[in-house]
Amino acid sequence: MVGELRYREFRVPLGPGLHAYPDELIRQRVGHDGHPEYQIRWLILRRGDDGEGGSNQVDCKAEHILLWMSNDEIYANCHKMLGEDGQVIGPSQETAGEAGALDKSVLGEMETDVKALIQRALRQLEECVGTIPPAPLLHTVHVLSAYASIEPLTGVFKDPRVLDLLMHMLSSPDYQIRWSAGRMIQALASHDAGTRTQILLSLSQQEAIEKYLDFDSRCALLALFAQATLSEHPMSFEGIQLPQVPGRLLFSLVKRYLHVTSLLDQLNDSTAEPGVQNSTPEELSGERGRLELEFSMAMGTLISELVQAMRWDWTSSRQGPSARPSCSIFQPQRADAGPGLPPAQALPSLRRSRRFRPRSEFASGNTYALYVRDTLQPGMRVRMLDDYEEISAGDEGEFRQSNNGVPPVQVLWESTGRTYWVHWHMLEILGFEEDIEDVVEADEYRGAAASGAVGIALPSWRWKPMTELYAVPYVLPEDEDAEESEHLSQAEWWELLFFIKKLDGLDHQEVIQILQENLDGEVLDDEILAELAVPMELAQDLLLALPQRLDDSTLRDLLNCRVYRKYGPEALAGQPAYPSLLEAQGQPQESAGAASVEAKEAPTRCSDTPLQRLLEGCGPAGKIFLDLERALCSEGPREIEVKPLLLQLQRQPQPFLAVMRSLDTPVANKALHLAVLRILTQLVDFPEALPLPWHEAMDACMACLRSPDTAREVLQELILFLHRLASVSRDYAVVLNQLGARDAISKALEKHLGKLELAQELRDMVFKCEKHAHLYRKLTTNILGGCIQMVLGQIEDHRRTHRPINIPFFDVFLRYLCQGSSVEVREDKCWEKVEVSSNPHRASKLTDRNPKTYWESNGSAGSHRITLHMHQGILVRQLALLVAGEDSSYMPARVVVFGGDSASSLNTELNAVNVMPSASRVVLLENLNRFWPVIQIRVKRCQQGGIDTRIRGLEVLGPKPTFWPVFREQLCRHTRLFYMVRAQAWSQDISEDRRSLLHLSSRLNGALRQEQNFADRFLPDHEAARALGKTCWEALVSPLVQNITSPDEDGVSPLGWLLDQYLECREAAHNPQSRAAAFSSRVRRLTHLLVHVEPCEAPPPVVAAPRARGRNRSHDWSSLATRGLPSSIMRNLTRCWRAVVEEQVSSFLTSRWRDEDFVPRYCEHFSNLQKSSSELFGPRAAFLLALQNGCANALLKLPFLRAAHVSEQFARHIDQRIQGSRIGGARGMEMLAQLQRCLETVLIFSGLEIATTFEHYYQHYMADRLLGMGSSWLEGAVLEQIGPCFPNRLPQQMLRSLSTSEELQHQFHVYQLQRLDQELLKLEDSEKKIQVSREASGRGRERGTGEGAALEAGAAVAAGVAGEEAEEEDENEDLYYEGAMPEVSVLVLSPRCWPTASICHTLNPRTCLPAYLRGTLNRYSNFYNKRESYPALERAPQQRLQWTWLGRAELQFGDQTLHVSTVQMWLLLHLNEQKAVSMERLLELSGLSPDMLNQAIGPLTSSRGPLDLHETKDAPGGVLKIRDDSEEPRPRRGHVWLVPAQTYLKAEDEEGRDLEKRRNLLNCLIVRVLKARGDEGLHIDQLVCLVLEAWQKGPCPPRGLVSSLGRGSTCGSADVLSCILHLLGKGTVRRQDDRPQMLSYAVPVTVMEPHTESLNPGSSGPNPPLTFHTLQIRSRGVPYASCTSTQSFSTFR
Repeated sequence: MVGELRYREFRVPLGPGLHAYPDELIRQRVGHDGHPEYQIRWLILRRGDDGEGGSNQVDCKAEHILLWMSNDEIYANCHKMLGEDGQVIGPSQETAGEAGALDKSVLGEMETDVKALIQRALRQLEECVGTIPPAPLLHTVHVLSAYASIEPLTGVFKDPRVLDLLMHMLSSPDYQIRWSAGRMIQALASHDAGTRTQILLSLSQQEAIEKYLDFDSRCALLALFAQATLSEHPMSFEGIQLPQVPGRLLFSLVKRYLHVTSLLDQLNDSTAEPGVQNSTPEELSGERGRLELEFSMAMGTLISELVQAMRWDWTSSRQGPSARPSCSIFQPQRADAGPGLPPAQALPSLRRSRRFRPRSEFASGNTYALYVRDTLQPGMRVRMLDDYEEISAGDEGEFRQSNNGVPPVQVLWESTGRTYWVHWHMLEILGFEEDIEDVVEADEYRGAAASGAVGIALPSWRWKPMTELYAVPYVLPEDEDAEESEHLSQAEWWELLFFIKKLDGLDHQEVIQILQENLDGEVLDDEILAELAVPMELAQDLLLALPQRLDDSTLRDLLNCRVYRKYGPEALAGQPAYPSLLEAQGQPQESAGAASVEAKEAPTRCSDTPLQRLLEGCGPAGKIFLDLERALCSEGPREIEVKPLLLQLQRQPQPFLAVMRSLDTPVANKALHLAVLRILTQLVDFPEALPLPWHEAMDACMACLRSPDTAREVLQELILFLHRLASVSRDYAVVLNQLGARDAISKALEKHLGKLELAQELRDMVFKCEKHAHLYRKLTTNILGGCIQMVLGQIEDHRRTHRPINIPFFDVFLRYLCQGSSVEVREDKCWEKVEVSSNPHRASKLTDRNPKTYWESNGSAGSHRITLHMHQGILVRQLALLVAGEDSSYMPARVVVFGGDSASSLNTELNAVNVMPSASRVVLLENLNRFWPVIQIRVKRCQQGGIDTRIRGLEVLGPKPTFWPVFREQLCRHTRLFYMVRAQAWSQDISEDRRSLLHLSSRLNGALRQEQNFADRFLPDHEAARALGKTCWEALVSPLVQNITSPDEDGVSPLGWLLDQYLECREAAHNPQSRAAAFSSRVRRLTHLLVHVEPCEAPPPVVAAPRARGRNRSHDWSSLATRGLPSSIMRNLTRCWRAVVEEQVSSFLTSRWRDEDFVPRYCEHFSNLQKSSSELFGPRAAFLLALQNGCANALLKLPFLRAAHVSEQFARHIDQRIQGSRIGGARGMEMLAQLQRCLETVLIFSGLEIATTFEHYYQHYMADRLLGMGSSWLEGAVLEQIGPCFPNRLPQQMLRSLSTSEELQHQFHVYQLQRLDQELLKLEDSEKKIQVSREASGRGRERGTGEGAALEAGAAVAAGVAGEEAEEEDENEDLYYEGAMPEVSVLVLSPRCWPTASICHTLNPRTCLPAYLRGTLNRYSNFYNKRESYPALERAPQQRLQWTWLGRAELQFGDQTLHVSTVQMWLLLHLNEQKAVSMERLLELSGLSPDMLNQAIGPLTSSRGPLDLHETKDAPGGVLKIRDDSEEPRPRRGHVWLVPAQTYLKAEDEEGRDLEKRRNLLNCLIVRVLKARGDEGLHIDQLVCLVLEAWQKGPCPPRGLVSSLGRGSTCGSADVLSCILHLLGKGTVRRQDDRPQMLSYAVPVTVMEPHTESLNPGSSGPNPPLTFHTLQIRSRGVPYASCTSTQSFSTFR
């Protein structure tokens, strides 16, 4: 569900704490498609922070949204508006009963009474003209008001005489009569919006209304309109400074607004009236077309007047409209925009220099910087080329000075009003005023950009590579027909027709004549004009003819409209067609600067007055005002000369506005101010001067009135002028009240001690207009809000009907509404006043922008404060203090900033800053997110313990309040409601028939493409476009995704079903002519559209709110309006894809897990799923991760033994592929490719419980490979890729163990050489001793004694040698071996990582190996023991060696090289001494098990082996003999592999069941530990430690389990974590939501607990660690050949 269904009311989330629910069916109509449509009022519901209903819910009846809905949408969203039969209850069914309740006869009598009362009231009103109204008249009007409140009598009051009566009553000077008229209008307007609008419209459209209504009457009628429309369009513009609109212009806006609303009601009711419904389709279409054209023209007129009233036309005239580059509004704009998505670029200024060179003419920036440095002079105008800190590109200013600092250039910038230092290369020289020309246009810049002069030419939007089909979520429309592109669209033609209809009399006939001449003389009426197909050439001719026939305001609209920008002469020629008008538009902003320049420059022409020099910048229009001045100064009759000039000024008011705005110039212009005020005072006496836009320049008058430096003479003249103006028209008294003139006049009176003539009278007059000012503000808000609602309604109709918006200036109105808050407000524009704690007379030094002046406090330490009273709605972007290190102890050291709603409630600390002694500018606040009415800066401490402080300046920077936040909220609300309702209707269709999901992509494509086209056509910037795209995506796509990914009763979601169907027909879709190909194409388009938007930034943190549990738990649909919805879309889609993959893999595992080729088929299935994921969603990591998670979930569902079987199959498959890759050639490469595919699949085991069993089997098979075939590079490569799949990292430790063994072998080799050198040295010493004793015996006298001594000595020596030989007999057994000495390598294997299953079959070298091998092994044992006895800083406990039968050898047998195992080597070498040996003897000598011995004998007795097994009666197991060549010939040369084949384990054997028992035992321990901790839970690390401790000390597995595990009863943390994952998946253990590392017991489950007993029975401590060895034997020299006829074996390896 998209929204919530509570208390039988469907609610749609619109934003944080806001919901909308359907309240009432307003009206019904027939849509453009012929189906009925219903207008529903959706009320806005505000919720409390708890997110629940009840007392915290407030229904705001004033806030509502009117939405047209179809039958399907009402059926899906508005259940209470459906009858019992499921049909919509029409609006007429509710009022039929009420209308019929009044008897017809009684109704006729009442109608007669009303007509008589109307006639009597008119007669009484005529009789009391000029006198006090009699009581009978008031009673008659009172009775009429009572009748007017009866709804069935509404038709009688539509009599024209009623309007005459109301007109006379409203124009009456008596207040009671006007009040009674208001009562009657209120009674008539209380029935419905249509009646209210009709009455107000009828009154406002009277021709004599302006003549009869005075100020009070007009205000009374405006008050009625404000009261009537207040509840229609409730909209708040708090914080936005609305312009001061006088009552005359406001009344005109009211009339336009009423006319537009009336036409809109007629449009909505035109197809609902019975008479119209019975008309022919041609008549119906013609009538509707006429109404649409009339409505569009009226709406264009309203927008035009509203833009002028809001002063939008001149505030942004210099910027001009900028075209927004086309880019996807549904995808966040990246910093590096690609082709087709260029960032918005600011248009260049309209001014350039005539004689200074631009930067583009220089080869480098350094050269240009030198040119600027040498050319620039003080006083020259410059423009900024680059953004630099607070200065933006395009800002203009005046160059002041330069120095050797960095940056070196000081410029007085107009945008900031103060100086700022920049670099040379950033400036463009404009020169002095005479060097600047206004000739550069935006279109010229675009032409330069297209030709490559500026930037890089980008490809068009329509150009795309073929691989970029899914670059945008919608399919681009096909190119327009060539014939259609040669004509104006209907919207463009109606915009041009708007200006044609503005022409009067002869001008209109001339333009119509031009149309007829180009259209073959066809007679053009209004109906034909609306449907004309106008060629582009004709439009260009019309645009050339129109400007000379339009007044200034309409011409300004023409120059700003879209059709002129596209087809006008400027767009074609690239230069302005009317530069004088552009100069006039720019003059209001430049008047102050021109006046200041005039004041500073020395007068060069003495004859020119200041007023003449001011008006020179206004062009030809300035001459009108100069002629007006001369006419006013003449002594004769002035009316004849003045009136025509005033009429011209009404058409071209720019000189008049420039003169009035000159009052807001420096005080040095006293003469200019006095001259201007005297002229304006005289103009007020002429009635033709009242229509001039006085209100647009009242700000300048107020600035002059507030300025403390204004001269008294100027102030007196200003007050006289304002008093005269307010007396003639009280509308301007209301404007002065809105501008705060009352306080300004009071301060002026205080300053001049009340000696200002008429000042008090003016103040009283302004004060009396307080309620009128409030009325005007409310009316302005209502009209603007109503226009915004109508604009939103047109956007909704555009969405629903897919018809273009043909309203003129629609894009202009949206452009002004969408102006963002990028304009910055500085210093005094942000705050109302600044207060200080002491020395208030020096507070102005804080804001004089002079760093050499300062405010110095006077008080105790820590009591210094600066208080800012902020303007309403200002959000501070930056607040900074200017300080100076030279102030020493006066410099602040710690500053604290507080905020509050008033000066007495400054309780919130906003920031605290420690000021460094070297600081000059201290930033106190940045980017506040809420408005603080009062901000206080407190200096808590000064440097060096100072008492008073000095502040050099105060800087405040804040955003300018604009209409964009308000319009964005309304636009997003309407868009969200429209698309959520539509999403619910589409979801209803999908829930009823899943096959309709195939049409969802085309539906979404149409909606998204329409929003994209609307944004490209009407929205001016990326901010507004992205806001619309984001809202549309969240409201339409996100709920749809949530609905189609939610499982039904069977646990299958609609999208999951569709993806299943796609996977099933994927193979058949390869044929492009098949239905499966078309089906797959639709599915791919849908999925790629849904994943178009990906989150590009981290979502804001969401505060966790308590949620209901159990059955009352429900989805929080309000999160759809507040959270980052793209991520929720991706989350739902990935969850659905994961469920699909899980189901697919589970089905495959269930049916294929016993197959012999299970692993290859699984890898192929996984590869197909990967390809499908890429086809459906693109190469997105989220869906690849969902694929892996789906496979992992399927594996987790397997029973333990089945999962162990799967893991064993994968380990076996990898083992076979690694062994097969050693073959080489094509077969070996194929094995490597299969291995790689398998490894990609195995990576899913990482982090799963199955990884433990997989590691167990892989460890066994890897050990057999390493011992039987040796290590290779492939082993390390495999482990590097699937290393995460081994939780205990045992295979990695096995490879490290091999490396350690190789290092030990190198050390042993050096040790052997040392022992050999030692023995040879002893032999040399013995030989020397014998030689010396022989020489001594030859010289002795007593031979007998000498020989005895010699014999004795020899005996002694012999005894000593014998003693040594007895001590080192084992080590030197092979020193005197005469055959080829074999090469022996020893592998030291640690039982911690090697699976030594044959540990019980130990090798005794003394009994099983020949002497020439035993000596090497003994020497290695001695070497290892001595190495272990060496002292070391850190050494593990001493390990003892134990020889095993593991290993391999190479033996020479004739011309063959036999590759055998260690057991096979011993057996073959034993046959060197005996011709035959029985199996019993071999078992007795070796101590091996029969299975292990038979496994070794099998290959030796095969056809390739050298032995035969003879069965005899004496030997039960048989007798082994060397095979005779005569019996069976065999190859005499080459290598023969006789190593026993790999033995694979079975998960169903006892070993697999023991693993299951160990897992169950660990599960039992985990559950017991968590049960003991209760609900508070346990940290996962602590849980692992406690379980391991319980494993070691407490209950343990039975002895059979201990022996079968190979590693005894050891258990690691990885095993415990694997069991924890298993219990989490089963739901036995749960994580805490706020602390996921905390685990607790969830639900009771049955855990299989094996029989437990003591881990180490009969022992008090752990067993000492064991180290196992294996042999690697290799011979050197020639193989030994026996002289006998039998073959013998010699150790070759």
